[in-house]
Amino acid sequence: MRVGVIGLRMGLFLAGWCRRVGMEVVAACDRDAARREAAWEELPGAVLTDQWEDLLDLRLDGVVLANDFDAHASLAIAFLKRGVHVLSECAACVDADEGRLLVAAAERSTATYSFAENYVCHPHVRLVRQAVEAGELGRVSLIEADYLHGMSPEDVAALIGDPDSWRGRISAAAYCTHTVSPVLAVTGAWPVEVAAFQVHEADLDRAVVMAVRLSTGALAVTRHGFLQGEPDSHWSWLSVRGTRALAESVRAPGERAWSVRVRVEGWTRSDGVTHEEERVPPLLTLDGWPVERQAEGTVRVLQGFRATVERGEPPLVPVRPAVAASLVGVAGAESLKNGSRPVRVPDFSPG
Repeated sequence: MRVGVIGLRMGLFLAGWCRRVGMEVVAACDRDAARREAAWEELPGAVLTDQWEDLLDLRLDGVVLANDFDAHASLAIAFLKRGVHVLSECAACVDADEGRLLVAAAERSTATYSFAENYVCHPHVRLVRQAVEAGELGRVSLIEADYLHGMSPEDVAALIGDPDSWRGRISAAAYCTHTVSPVLAVTGAWPVEVAAFQVHEADLDRAVVMAVRLSTGALAVTRHGFLQGEPDSHWSWLSVRGTRALAESVRAPGERAWSVRVRVEGWTRSDGVTHEEERVPPLLTLDGWPVERQAEGTVRVLQGFRATVERGEPPLVPVRPAVAASLVGVAGAESLKNGSRPVRVPDFSPG
């Protein structure tokens, strides 16, 4: 399977894992000469260019889009029109019009669109999802998800204040798919309405809390941005409360942060005794070696992409959920501008 990679900041990391899961990286693109220079040693024999359009004329099976957060949709559409399978980093789109164009291109194409949302495939998210799908929790009522970075105020200011970085030009609400996509995957729901809140008036661009009403009637509360106390499970924490039980990733340092606590209330059991356990995810191995926990989601996404291209398996996160999750951030940004009033999310559910 021959792939190209566009964007060599995160893309070079992804290219390395592409090769480890059995793909051949034959081309890569970045506008930055230093990043292209760094790629020479990592990607021997690959075509390196500063123009992504050059990859359209190569014989590629797939392309990995790891360019700027707010510049994925137009590239995805161009490659889908050429019949090249797309794996796109977040966000999928920056507004509803772009989302509609992307969905139309994906559904007309002979190729497929996959969203590279690795947080859906992280070990603790998979364990929670298994508990929900097995019916252990009952009807899901409340979901909470965090994606938090405990950085210093100086480092945060330098990052979001950098005019050359996409982080400096997007809304604080926009970078939400690492929380919203797991919520949608675990519940099988679609976002309906969003109200977004800044955590403090003194830190307008630092962190956002969003209340998302889902199509199932459940409520999701997501927190993302720069707050102290980031989880050790790759900045991610997830909790799901159902009518019968709770499943949530463990708030603990180190390896335990990938485990999941499940509490089943006594009134639901024949013995009347509350049951609580901690579930440890099995290790993912590649060529007989364990994959480090924080890379498991990325490896599973790339393995899924390869299975989609080579064996016709469905994308792990297809285009419509990708667009829906991305538009939660768009609606959240609008809600912030309008005094945290709720904003409807365009309906991208099938049919």
